[in-house]
Amino acid sequence: MSTDCLFCRIIAGEIPADVVAETEHSLAFRDISPQAPTHVLVIPRRHEPNAAALAAVAPEEMADAWALVARVAEIDGLEGYRTVANTGAAAQQTVFHMHLHVIGGRELTWPPG
Repeated sequence: MSTDCLFCRIIAGEIPADVVAETEHSLAFRDISPQAPTHVLVIPRRHEPNAAALAAVAPEEMADAWALVARVAEIDGLEGYRTVANTGAAAQQTVFHMHLHVIGGRELTWPPG
């Protein structure tokens, strides 16, 4: 855990979150600035800066996060959804704790951004 990391503080219960689901290794909660009717963040309990770093040190925890993405989609009744993992400041990552955005509940256009 990183004491200056927003997501680590949410995991520790220091900052409240609207939790959708959780597992031993991951937590899913609603984004405070949603970009669609469903906008949930799935984060590992382990602090790693991005998806590649988590996959390198704990592939089973990365798989757990992806399984939780599917569970979130089922809970919210999504027919389709987009999952995004921004990596680095140039990709607009603002919290450097790996997280997956689950976005859905409306028609999504392509290409994004």
